[in-house]
Amino acid sequence: MVERLYLRRAMVLATQNADRREIRDGAVLTEGSRILQVGSTAELDAWLARHPEHSPTRTLDASGCVVVPGLVNCHHHMYQTLTRSIGTAKGLALFDWLKMLYRVWAGLTPEAVRVSTQIALAELLLSGATTVADHLYLFPNGCRLDDEIEAAREMGVRFHPTRGSMSVGESAGGLPPDTLVEREGDILADSQRLIDTWHDPAAHSMLRIGLAPCSPFSVSGDLMRESARLARSHHRVGLHTHLAETLDEDRYCVERFGMRPIDYAESVDWLGPDVWFAHMVHPDAGEIGRLAHTCTGVCHCPSSNMILASGIAPVRAMQDAGVRVGLGVDGSASNDGNHMLGEARQAMLLQRVGWPGFESDAARFSAREALDLATLGGARTLNRDDIGSLEAGKAADLVAFRVDDLGHAGALGDPLAALLTCAPASAWLSIINGRIIVEDGRLPGLDLGPLIERHNALSHDLLCKAGLA
Repeated sequence: MVERLYLRRAMVLATQNADRREIRDGAVLTEGSRILQVGSTAELDAWLARHPEHSPTRTLDASGCVVVPGLVNCHHHMYQTLTRSIGTAKGLALFDWLKMLYRVWAGLTPEAVRVSTQIALAELLLSGATTVADHLYLFPNGCRLDDEIEAAREMGVRFHPTRGSMSVGESAGGLPPDTLVEREGDILADSQRLIDTWHDPAAHSMLRIGLAPCSPFSVSGDLMRESARLARSHHRVGLHTHLAETLDEDRYCVERFGMRPIDYAESVDWLGPDVWFAHMVHPDAGEIGRLAHTCTGVCHCPSSNMILASGIAPVRAMQDAGVRVGLGVDGSASNDGNHMLGEARQAMLLQRVGWPGFESDAARFSAREALDLATLGGARTLNRDDIGSLEAGKAADLVAFRVDDLGHAGALGDPLAALLTCAPASAWLSIINGRIIVEDGRLPGLDLGPLIERHNALSHDLLCKAGLA
């Protein structure tokens, strides 16, 4: 029997459709993995009376809730939940932070990857994320991307794992230690294996592979070009990397390649609609125009950029130019959290602060624009037209947040904006692909206590091996 979920009586439902329709006393009906109908409760009650063949198998009362499309996290390093606060507490910038943590991450095991994936996804799901892109770029001690893929499938998240890589170690002028780099032939062979094994390009896919050489300071131009060639020989395999994150990276690219990061990316065939860059903190006006012209995507990671003092990405300018911009929490060791709604709030606040060329402006970025970043913006960044809004035929991914609680008292004049302006809430209900994944603020079937205990033990082991505990 096809499952039909009927969520009704939402205080407000934000469709995020082309008109950004907001429906008071909103309702949504799902059928299987897709959305069947969206409208007011009265409209859907009347529709169901005319179409009893679509009667719901379960009805859910969303009174006191704001309902939004599932949030889309476009950049993460989930294994880093094992090393939260270790580098950020010391006040290190990116390059020094990485050099300190590489020696810790060298102790990763397949179990550590699986458990850290479960921990990160539990946090993300409870914060409203329904689609997650992750970037795993080091594979010591037998670790494989499959370790996190299998964990994510069990959690029920819509997943975009990217096969990261590092191939240029310290001895060749790169940043990572030689012990953590791989041979480029092995990287490409494993990339092909992962595409063949896991990649699903179909509409409403729950799993799509991306290829993600880590950064200009950890891989060669040859690997960038060959990864692009391999990805483009398959349908809907994306390309992802860090770019223009810090001024140190800018200097590295000028000294090593004789060009700035975006020029370098273009020289290795890494601009286009199948590419999305994490961070993009330091583009100039001309480079922003080039990103827009080539339909290249950008994932904004505000908390990480702030914690590592990387700078403020010019998201307002990029959006005004027509760049596809989404949102990411980034690694849990350069954010120390995995709260997707909180990251949307942080993006809203940070864009109001001045930076060179832009004076501070409280009107620069609204709560609804921040919600756009976290929903439709993320969907477009990942090249998906089947998620990001609540419309008939789209994937049945939606989240309900309670706003009848203490944290939102006095904010119900605009309950949708209150999601972003008030303290970030946890998801009360999350539906992914037509399945209930979060209910009453909990993850049914997942016992977090033993999982957290095991995660902390694995974290302690890693720190001990590196001499940091």
